[in-house]
Amino acid sequence: TVTLLLLSCSSMCVWMIDTFGNEEQRRRFCPSLCSMEKFASYCLTEPGSGSDAASLLTSAQRRGDTYVLNGSKAFISGGSETDVYLVMCRTGGPGPKGISCLVLEKGTPGLSFGKKEKKVGWNSQPTRAVIFEDCIVPVGNRLGAEGQGFSIAMKGLNGGRINIASCSLGAAHASLLLAQEHLTVRKQFGEPLANNQYLQFMLAEMATRLVAARLMVRNAAQALQEGREDAPVLCSMAKLFATDECFVICNKAMQMHGGYGYLKDYAVQQFVRDIRVHQILEG
Repeated sequence: TVTLLLLSCSSMCVWMIDTFGNEEQRRRFCPSLCSMEKFASYCLTEPGSGSDAASLLTSAQRRGDTYVLNGSKAFISGGSETDVYLVMCRTGGPGPKGISCLVLEKGTPGLSFGKKEKKVGWNSQPTRAVIFEDCIVPVGNRLGAEGQGFSIAMKGLNGGRINIASCSLGAAHASLLLAQEHLTVRKQFGEPLANNQYLQFMLAEMATRLVAARLMVRNAAQALQEGREDAPVLCSMAKLFATDECFVICNKAMQMHGGYGYLKDYAVQQFVRDIRVHQILEG
């Protein structure tokens, strides 16, 4: 699940470069990112601006053919390990229309990283603050026009929400299969737990939640692929519904394992820890 999320974040960035970048930018960045020789990070969230992303403070001052970038980003997936950073920064006045998107490469002077965050889950994926101290970025590294950055960031999140929801579907499906297997193998009161009608009903409800969530995600993905006007709303709904329902499925699967479910020897506990954050991130 976590490996897939790192790929998901990077693929979202590639889509943004491919969609809003010019020919030179696409030729420069996309091949190595598409081949997964390199990976990218999406840098929007700041210590003081999470859901209120339009209030971000990271600034980029124009100086001739360059920008001087200062500020910091928080909770950046892949921070320090990835090769390319898509940074939403303020090039104009307050609000969303003052935000632009710059592409930074690892190794840029002034680019540094905070400590690796200790998280409940997602432990195979590094999460760090990304810090900019007088980073000199060529104007040619700006995606789109000045002031277009917030729109680019939000459009990228439409696909990001589908990706996060899809990762939740995978974890829930795996947890459902693990629970089904455990109920068949584990015996109590002289018979398999699978013979218990209450647990049969619970398993059926979990399967129903999974199918409903999957259909919602696929419906939103189709709308996004077709460029429909209702796609952003459907992506948000699918992300909300799927991440909530899939966490319930994983949690119930862990409960069905009893005390064994709380042991790290059993995979179900990792699904519970890893997908809890899906209800928080990506809007």
